[in-house]
Amino acid sequence: MASSAFANSSSAIDRSMVEQIVRQVALEYLGRGKGGAAPLLTVQTSSRHMHVCREDMDVLFGPGSELTFDRPLFQEGNFAAKETVTIVGPRSRLISNLRILGPMRKQSQVELAFTDAITLGFNDIPVRISGDIAGTPGAVIIGPKGVVELKEGVIRAAIHVHMNPTEAAHFGVAKGDKMKLRIGGPAGLTFNNVHVRIDPTSKLNVHMDTDEANACGFHLTKEIELFK
Repeated sequence: MASSAFANSSSAIDRSMVEQIVRQVALEYLGRGKGGAAPLLTVQTSSRHMHVCREDMDVLFGPGSELTFDRPLFQEGNFAAKETVTIVGPRSRLISNLRILGPMRKQSQVELAFTDAITLGFNDIPVRISGDIAGTPGAVIIGPKGVVELKEGVIRAAIHVHMNPTEAAHFGVAKGDKMKLRIGGPAGLTFNNVHVRIDPTSKLNVHMDTDEANACGFHLTKEIELFK
C-alpha cells in the first residue's frame, strides 16, 4: 500500500526533493550516520604553473615535442614536467621558470596567485575554475623554440576540492556545489567557496594557491576541516 501511495504522488515531488532522498540513501548505505569513517583529506598548495595544448607545445618546444616527466602529482595521471617557460605580462613584466604540468590539455592556461598577477602587471585577473578561461586576460609565453601569444587563459584558480562519487556521497554534495574549509591555528580562517569537482578517478584533495596558504598560515596548522 505504501509503495502504491508513493507512486501515485510521485509527480508532485520536485527535483530537489528527489536529489535529497537519493543523497540520504547513499549516505546511509555508506554508513555515515552509523559511525562510518570519514575519507582521508589531503590539502595542498598549488604554485603558479601552466597547462599547455598540443599546438602551443609545438611552437614553444618544437614540432612533435612531448612533456618530460619530472615527478607525479597527487591526482593519478597528473605530473610536473621538466619543461618551463617565461610569461610576460602587461608593461613587459615577466616571471621565468613557470612550470608546465601534464598531461597536455585542449587549451593552454596559466594559473597564478594574485601576488604573481600583480608582479606581472595584471590588475583584474579573474578567479575561475580550471578550464573556464573565456574572456580572461592573455599573455606572451616564451619557450626555448618559440613564442606564443595567448589571447586568453590567465586566471587565478578558484580554491577547489577533488573527490570521487563515493566521497561526494559521504559529504552529501554534487558537482558544482561549494563547501567550506576551516583552517585552524594562530592565523586560522575559513574558506567559504571551495568548489566541488567530482571524477571517478579522483582522491579527496583540496587545492589552494600560495596566497591562500600564506594568509591562513597553512604550514603551521594541524587543524583542518572540510564541511558542507
